[in-house]
Amino acid sequence: MESIIKQAIQDNITLHEHLFDIIPQIEAAAEVMRNCISMGNKIMFAGNGGSAADAQHLAAELVNRFLLERKPLAGLALTTDTSVITSIGNDYSFDDIFLKQVLALGLKGDILFSVSTSGNSINIIKAIRVAKGMGITTVGMTGSSGGKMKALVDYLIPVPSTDTPRIQEAHILIGHIICEIIERLSIE
Repeated sequence: MESIIKQAIQDNITLHEHLFDIIPQIEAAAEVMRNCISMGNKIMFAGNGGSAADAQHLAAELVNRFLLERKPLAGLALTTDTSVITSIGNDYSFDDIFLKQVLALGLKGDILFSVSTSGNSINIIKAIRVAKGMGITTVGMTGSSGGKMKALVDYLIPVPSTDTPRIQEAHILIGHIICEIIERLSIE
């Protein structure tokens, strides 16, 4: 058991050291997200499974607060309204759960921030495509390959790993960093 624990911790440390290589991508995404918020627009978050939890987590950090006392910022998790998600899934397809919400709630100048370890989730890909057609900036946070999202998003943050648990751990760290940047720069 101890060896499993030590290996997971070491793998996490090693991956986090490689995150220095993607600082420019993190900075670019944080800057466009900060600009979006400062212009009075919103950031919509989407993801499946553990990435859905990350989407909710990051939206909450903006709406409530992260580290500083400040006014609420416009973050919206497209993963939380079970009535909307299940009605779309039932009447149409699970593949449409995010695209329909983007069509209903998204406005030009908003951002769709998509979280997917593989970068290949069909419902995320469809939402990105519709968002781009609406003038919504797209940010994707993925594993190393970027998957199909790589060719579609305006800003890609590719965590340099293929190991899903480690990617998810890095995603929340990166998400927290972005929230801190948005928060600190939004109160200046």
